Amino acid sequence: MSQPKTAPPFAELIAGCERSAVHLETRDVYGVPEEDADFGAFLAGQRYDLADRGSWWNDFHSTIADAVGRGVSVRRMRVVSEPVTDYIRFEYACTPQNIAAGEEVRWLTRRNARGLLLPASDLWIFDDRLVRYSIFSGGGAFVEDLLDDDPATVKSYADACELIWKRATPHDEFTV
Repeated sequence: MSQPKTAPPFAELIAGCERSAVHLETRDVYGVPEEDADFGAFLAGQRYDLADRGSWWNDFHSTIADAVGRGVSVRRMRVVSEPVTDYIRFEYACTPQNIAAGEEVRWLTRRNARGLLLPASDLWIFDDRLVRYSIFSGGGAFVEDLLDDDPATVKSYADACELIWKRATPHDEFTV
């Protein structure tokens, strides 16, 4: 097994992607400072108007839209506990933005994940050739991203994510 390497920026990785980018999220709470204001506004009752793209569209959405425009399939899976946390309700409310950028998004409750082997870290898989692990602290603070290009490891995670995707519920059929 190869040692994970420090990852370049996400935009660079997805710019080099040709076929697929798969994202797995497994945490119920994230403590990412750049989301603090939006999360606080959500808790105070603010909701984005999807029709007012200028109020919510950002560089991440542009990066995803560019990849999808090149023919890259971008799939996101979220594995969540029940009842969901306020943070998951926030993510759920923001998911139409991801979909507008071109992502396909599915949700899987931990109850329905029984029998599946879930990766220990959030991750992205690029073209079934590279894994980018996102490491978070116990409280949800981002620690670092690491890369792994070991073919056996990548295949193992790609296979796991495919099984998760098949069992997960499309966003428009899932409620929190």
